[in-house]
Amino acid sequence: MLTLQEISQATGGYVVQWAQLYPVQHLLTDSRKLVNAATSVFFAIRGDFHDGHDYVASLYEQGVRQFVVEDLGAFAGVPEHKDANILLVTSGVKALQDVAAFHRSQYHLPVVGITGSNGKTIVKEWLSQLLSPTERVVKSPRSYNSQIGVPLSVWQINETHTIGVFEAGISEPGEMEKLARVIQPTIGIFTNLGSAHSGGFDSDQQKLEEKLLLFQDVSQLIYCSDQELVRHTIQHQHLPSFTWSLKGNAADVQVKIKSTSTHKTKIAYNYQDQEHSLTLPFTDDASLENALHCLTLLLYLGLQPEKLSTPFERLVPVAMRLERKEAINGCYVIDDTYNNDLAGLRIALDVLAQQARRGRKTLILSDLLEAGLDEKTLYQQVAYDVKAHGVDRVIGIGDVISRNQHLFPAGSEFYFGTDSFLGQLRPETFRQETILVKGARVFQFEKVVAALQQQVHGTVLEVNLDALVHNLNFYRSKVSAQTKIMVMVKAFAYGAGSYEIANLLQFHRVDYLAVAYTDEGVALREHGITLPIMVMNPSADSFLKMQQFNLEPEIYSPDLLHRFLDYFPENSPKTPRIHLKLDTGMHRLGFDATELADALEVLVQVPHVQVESVFSHLAGADEALYNDFSRQQIAAFTQMAQQVESTLGYHVTKHILNSAGIVRFGQEAAFDMVRLGIGLYGIESSGTEQEGLQTVGQLKTTISQVKRVTKGDTVGYSRKGVADTDKVIATIAIGYADGYDRRFGNGVGEVQVNGQRVPIIGNICMDMCMIDVTGVDVQAGEEVLVFGKELPLTELSIRIGTIPYELLTNVSTRVKRVFYNE
Repeated sequence: MLTLQEISQATGGYVVQWAQLYPVQHLLTDSRKLVNAATSVFFAIRGDFHDGHDYVASLYEQGVRQFVVEDLGAFAGVPEHKDANILLVTSGVKALQDVAAFHRSQYHLPVVGITGSNGKTIVKEWLSQLLSPTERVVKSPRSYNSQIGVPLSVWQINETHTIGVFEAGISEPGEMEKLARVIQPTIGIFTNLGSAHSGGFDSDQQKLEEKLLLFQDVSQLIYCSDQELVRHTIQHQHLPSFTWSLKGNAADVQVKIKSTSTHKTKIAYNYQDQEHSLTLPFTDDASLENALHCLTLLLYLGLQPEKLSTPFERLVPVAMRLERKEAINGCYVIDDTYNNDLAGLRIALDVLAQQARRGRKTLILSDLLEAGLDEKTLYQQVAYDVKAHGVDRVIGIGDVISRNQHLFPAGSEFYFGTDSFLGQLRPETFRQETILVKGARVFQFEKVVAALQQQVHGTVLEVNLDALVHNLNFYRSKVSAQTKIMVMVKAFAYGAGSYEIANLLQFHRVDYLAVAYTDEGVALREHGITLPIMVMNPSADSFLKMQQFNLEPEIYSPDLLHRFLDYFPENSPKTPRIHLKLDTGMHRLGFDATELADALEVLVQVPHVQVESVFSHLAGADEALYNDFSRQQIAAFTQMAQQVESTLGYHVTKHILNSAGIVRFGQEAAFDMVRLGIGLYGIESSGTEQEGLQTVGQLKTTISQVKRVTKGDTVGYSRKGVADTDKVIATIAIGYADGYDRRFGNGVGEVQVNGQRVPIIGNICMDMCMIDVTGVDVQAGEEVLVFGKELPLTELSIRIGTIPYELLTNVSTRVKRVFYNE
């Protein structure tokens, strides 16, 4: 472990103040992920949408005493900080990289650096699986391959490790040289050159040359010589190479596909003039390419070909995402069987700690098989991390963790195997709690997840939380950093799931949430959401609940205002803050000019009522045709808002822009706050910048049955689907009770199977519908995409003459929501 004094030497930073030197164990870049204040150093990093300096005072209050900052003004809110160690640097990111590079230089072990357009994470994970029986592997956790992720990954190296495997990803020129300095690879793997992250480069050649900067000092670079541009560029740069080929190009390892069955590929390969064979447990091209990178590296490292068959046959697909699912008895499961090393466990524990839900937190954990530490040290560290993250109960499964059960919280349980745990599982012992399931693949923890999650049919709405954060930041970039963000989570968060979205928004520090009805706000409070919540359609009979759960009503009419004041007279123990809705042209809800003057006369007489905000709604921001009308509304709102403030005598938060308005008028009419709705979920309703958003929700179902029908046969109710030729049809497990609109029937709608679009045939039924899969290779149980990236909601809504909002909010609550991070 380093001290901050050594960090100052590594970074060249200016020592502002020394107090007491503490050993540095944790490099902290996110104030929300503090585990141990005494051994952490906080790097205050400025980003596009945040500034780490804003959280220095909060971290100091939590006990952090070591800081690397770019601006000493961060300590203005910490008047007494004489016991803090402060290092001033020009760049927090560079300082972090400097520290990690210095740390890396202290260890002389082989390090594999991996880059390319696709496959980096899978190759890294498979190499770890293949090397772990004989090596102590340190690797990037999850897909930590960025300018910040890479140094945090390399920081894990310690004296027990015998090999490192780190991935590096870039999106623009000038980045890879920095990562190369941190990783300092001795061996390289270039996976492939594709279209991913091309936006920041002028050409494929420029992108390739930038990526190859990772390998300037490697002893050997592993790559496929069938990639012509890659091969020519590497040869031109005279990089030492060790290659493989499937097409007969010059290579150290020559590979041929012998046969392909349903789930396996048999290959033959020639290495050092010897023929060998291997069976791989998959058939797709991407997995084959990734496996051959791994094979070639292992051969280069000197592993005997005859010893590789069994390890490769045991390779399993890498589940590259952490999923959240509703579970039995009001519980919530976090499913993370992505990997099972210490760094991966810590990331999963961070996610567990971020859950605001009330109730205890339980960890179901198997033996850690890829830790690179001796048993005693490993489980002492695991127990420490469990305690630091507020875990109430551990259910340990495996011989090794069971031997160390004395380290874990009282009330924890231990089993020697998964089947033993499942055999003794009593559902009533899990109630209203959050459960993290984290296990090595050999423990088959998918059985545990299946036993705990709610049993529902095969139709699933997958919600990509990373995409949602991307969209949030897209809209943040349209307004100033000082502009507050209110996010709509009404209507079950536009069908996506209210609590999970609200919890993520709370973690990412939005300023306000808005719901349609009081019950929606109450449900969020009961799940631990503490953000301010505005209720857009309050009723007089819900005022008590609003008071009890600290909810803030939208007041939009004289009648509602008087009802509110009758319920909350001046001597009320606690009066909710209110939000005044103004009608500037939408003519739906809100005070007009005359009503507003009367309302303000009343409000002046009741100073115990605080007007938190005043707002209006643009009627036509989604269409450029109405820009002039929108500006008229903005002008009217500006005048009315000034009237509110001058009459009341205090500042009131002002907001008028919705998602479309943010895009069109974000620079001229953001006022104090903007309201983000459908845009958060990936629909840019102004129609001008859809490419800036990512798809958040994908609705998927499965094929129940495949059958043949002959020409003239009919399909479905009312015999609406008529086979004009002999056809193959498939029944899929989704119908109008799941929210799939009946208007998609009879060829109007399409779904996607095995990458091909196929039409709906016949009427949509309540729980299922039929698709024409003639000419498509399908079988029962296969996945079907109903809407998502390849079948956009905008396109589907046009087909039936509606809007994306309707399709998204129509998804039934009986459809399971699965929330995931990549």
